[in-house]
Amino acid sequence: MDTSAIAQLLQPYIQPDESRLIAISKYIDLLVKWNARINLTAVRAPEEMVQRHFGESFFAANHVLSQGTVERVIDLGSGAGFPGVPFAMAAPQVQVTLIESNQKKAAFLRELIYQLNLRNAKVFDDRGEKYEQNADVVTMRAVESFSKVLPLAIRLAEPEGRVALMIGSSQVQEAVGLDSQVKWDEPVPVPGGHSRVLLVGTKTVKWSDAHYR
Repeated sequence: MDTSAIAQLLQPYIQPDESRLIAISKYIDLLVKWNARINLTAVRAPEEMVQRHFGESFFAANHVLSQGTVERVIDLGSGAGFPGVPFAMAAPQVQVTLIESNQKKAAFLRELIYQLNLRNAKVFDDRGEKYEQNADVVTMRAVESFSKVLPLAIRLAEPEGRVALMIGSSQVQEAVGLDSQVKWDEPVPVPGGHSRVLLVGTKTVKWSDAHYR
């Protein structure tokens, strides 16, 4: 996809430099190619991919980065790499782990990391429950069984770490009500008019693995 067209589509979200636009173009080409073989995304039109996937992901990354220092990020249920890969693209100094148990999707993510030469991203191709490290920020977007996975996302966050959810506005009440030990910020509307919000919460006390089980 032409980089000038990508830049125009991303205007409501970010203003990426030329090198990042080239990387996004490569990402789209690879995503379209793999999507013909495995179901990575229901969004088929490259123009819609730019806004729904890249725009929203970069918007979330920039917001989280503006709130404080971030060294390690976990993207739980990464799928096609959103928002974890754009986060790694936006912040080369941040180490990003993409957790994806589906082996075909994990293979795509590895190929993507290689093609984009993302030295600050890696793939964990197993269930999130088996991942033993924590992160300053745990991201989650369009994950199935949302209410079941959110406690895991919270457990993977460091004490005083943050959980960043890209969800529909109708899911906010459910997320806020799942656990009182997370202090949630006001949801931030995501540009694009799709009723999506960025909901960020801070893990205020030490989370026990026993609590999750």
